[in-house]
Amino acid sequence: MTDRGTASGPVAVVGGGLIGISWAALFTAYGHDVALYEPVEAARAGLQARIAVARTQIGEIAPDLLDAGTVTLAQSLVDAVTDCCFVQENVPEKIALKREIYASIEAAAPADITIASSTSSLVWSDLSADMTNPSRLITAHPFNPPHLMPLVELFGSDPTRLAEAASFYRALGRHPVRLKREAVGHIANRLSSALWREAVNMVAQDIAEVEDIDAALVYGPGLRWSVMGSHMAYHLGGGDGGIGHYLAHLGPSQERRWQDLGHPTLDAATQAKLVDGIEAEARGRSIRDLEAARDSGLIAVQQALWGKRS
Repeated sequence: MTDRGTASGPVAVVGGGLIGISWAALFTAYGHDVALYEPVEAARAGLQARIAVARTQIGEIAPDLLDAGTVTLAQSLVDAVTDCCFVQENVPEKIALKREIYASIEAAAPADITIASSTSSLVWSDLSADMTNPSRLITAHPFNPPHLMPLVELFGSDPTRLAEAASFYRALGRHPVRLKREAVGHIANRLSSALWREAVNMVAQDIAEVEDIDAALVYGPGLRWSVMGSHMAYHLGGGDGGIGHYLAHLGPSQERRWQDLGHPTLDAATQAKLVDGIEAEARGRSIRDLEAARDSGLIAVQQALWGKRS
């Protein structure tokens, strides 16, 4: 799995929530055995069935995958990590809890095994502060759900370990990116938060309804962003002169738009508008229905991208 001497054994997945289930499905689809530890007994019963559903979705995107790893539900954290070759940690976003987990992993897992945290907002320096060997920890934030979304955002203190992790995730069909320095929310969540802030502002300022704002994103820039990032999109927006021409001639208009963006607060009135708007857009569909529609759309997009790149 990596270039380190302890590269044998199952991948340990710590935490069996939405992210852990998704990671477990992805690892097994690419031939890795998984030792999954979920501490909540009530949550353990349906894990295998939920992993099987995610595996089926992966098969819709990549039907040529032949390898099938197994999932073993570990009875303890120690059982999960004792013979592992890699740890993917997915416990709740609480620094104290994660530090406690890392101490147990360091004590039980093979020496020098990488511990990758799926944290969405916490930073490496806070998470690694109490570790015996902080270089073992990397942040490896996926977009939800990891088995359908290729992005993995990496940060850590050991360049060699980060390079090995990037190779590992690429072998799982993921697209790793690396932060030059740690930042709350990493890259993608910061971009998403900036966009949603203005979406909330437009609702608060009665510029448009929730559903129309979502539709404007889906049928406008969202389509373009599925194949091209914002910097490159503006480069093409400059015509033959590219980004240099755009900045020289349209930069001032961009600055005017920035200055007109809002700084909303999630007060009671704004929250009520958002809740009412989502209820109208959902049209009675449950969370499960909406998740199914999301996953179906993501599969279709991934099928198109997979075909383009094969």
